[in-house]
Order: sequence, then C-alpha cells, then structure tokens
Amino acid sequence: MPSATQVKDYLLSLQQNIVATLENLDGHSFRLDQWQREEGGGGISRLVEEGGVIERGGVNFSHVLGKTLPPSATAHRPELAGRAWEAMGVSLVIHPRNPYVPTVHMNVRLFRAYAEGHDDVFWFGGGMDLTPYYGFEEDAVHFHQTCFEAVQRFGAKYYPEFKAWCDRYFFLKHRNEPRGIGGLFFDDLSELGFEGGFAFIKAVGDAFLDAYVPILERRREYQYGERERDWQAYRRGRYVEFNLVWDRGTLFGLQSGGRTESILMSMPPIVKWRYDWHAPAGSPEARLHTDFLIGKDWLGKAGVA
Repeated sequence: MPSATQVKDYLLSLQQNIVATLENLDGHSFRLDQWQREEGGGGISRLVEEGGVIERGGVNFSHVLGKTLPPSATAHRPELAGRAWEAMGVSLVIHPRNPYVPTVHMNVRLFRAYAEGHDDVFWFGGGMDLTPYYGFEEDAVHFHQTCFEAVQRFGAKYYPEFKAWCDRYFFLKHRNEPRGIGGLFFDDLSELGFEGGFAFIKAVGDAFLDAYVPILERRREYQYGERERDWQAYRRGRYVEFNLVWDRGTLFGLQSGGRTESILMSMPPIVKWRYDWHAPAGSPEARLHTDFLIGKDWLGKAGVA
C-alpha cells in the first residue's frame, strides 16, 4: 500500500515534469523559491513572469503541517474541528500573454487530519479547469475529452460527477456566471481508499500536459491587438474575484498562516474592471458568454465509459 511519502515523491516529480515542459515551450526559466513554514513543513514555488508565452505562471509544491484545522477546512466537517493536520499538493495557474490562449488551473492534493484517540482521516482532492477569453469549441472538447479519459477507468460516474462539481464550484455567485468552461473538480475523495485515491490524483496530474499543451501550441501564434488585450484584462477581473471571494484553497492558505506570495501567485499581472459594462452583442467577446460560459456538456456523452 502506498504511503504519504510516496505521494510526496510523486508530487515533486509532477512539479518538475510540468515545469520542464513549460520552460521548453516558453523559452524562459522558472524561478526557484524554496521556503519553510514556522508551524511545520514548507514548499517549493516555481514561477515565471514576462516569459515568452506565459505572462505570469506558477507551479507550486507544498507540504505543510498544523496543530489546528482552520475554519475553512472544517466548514463541511465540523467533527474535525481542533484536530492537527497535514496537507501536501501541487497547484498551478498559467496566465498566457496571448488572449487567444486560455488561462488554466490544476491542483492535486492529499489532506490528513489526526488526533489522539481517533483514527486518522484522509482525503484526496484536485482537478483542472480552463478559463478562455475567446471561445474555440475544438479546445473545449479536447480539454474535456482528456479529463474524461483520465478518470474513466475508475468508474463511469466520476467524469460526469466531477465535471458537474467543477461547474458548480468555479461559479461567481455574486455575478451569476461561470469562471470558465470547467473540467474536473473533486474534494473529500476517500471512497477509493488510500491506494485508489492516490491513483486517481496521479491520473489527473499526469493528464494535465496532454489537456493543455496542444491548446497552447495551437493558439500561441494567433495575432492580437489592444482590443483583445483589453478584453483579456477585463475577464481576468473575474478570475481575481473568484479566487479572493469564493476559493476554498485561497481561504485555507490564508487562514492557516500560509505563505502569502505562494498562495496569491494565481493572480494575473494585468487586470481591469469597468462599471456595468457588457461586450457588444454578436461580438467574439459576447460569444464567450452566450456559447461557452454555459456549463455545457462538451462531449455529448457525459457518463459514458
């Protein structure tokens, strides 16, 4: 049976593999920033800014420990309040410069809570999701097809359940709109056991480059101007709003005394807000809302193994 040490080894290798691939595509090296956490543990942050393709992107590994679970971690599990905890994972966000290349997020993690006199409680979580600024059906289908293929061997239910969970989770309730076109999201996954849960996050983590790199390569040379960059900056504002208002990972990191620079590396470098503004009807920008940010079943076969 695999151990937490094996999970950690996998996560470190996943980070290295993704960074090496993105460095090759971008042409710039990622900064290496190793850090320690006073309460326990630490991490390795890998970041690039003003790269050849990536305007700002980070691929972070963390393994942190704490004496008491913060409120964000026990909101859905009040019986765990007061327990010590351990969390490890890889989390990444890539914000490309070209507005025709979508932003992407991926995260895989293991969480363990423990207390004397009680059995350890563990669960796995993670997923990946795509946030385009201009919609391409080919890209949406490819991303979701890769997600589907990554998890179908675990059972027919997982893609449709976790696709629907992703659509619900990455949703800006205060604006009544999705952040992007989704993908997979899951948390509290323990029903597969430790070995099965570990295999599941490996399948998701290993599928990331297959899901995203072909899209990046397909769109990176598209020509764009001030209009497209302006729209990108406006839509990036939605990304910031979600991460600061709704994202459980951001809240957990800040509430648990996490490293602020690493937690907020997900923020895009250039963002704009406008008061009560909407894209002109019938424009490519408006089509993002009407045709893509709609929680669509991109495969037309959700749940078919």
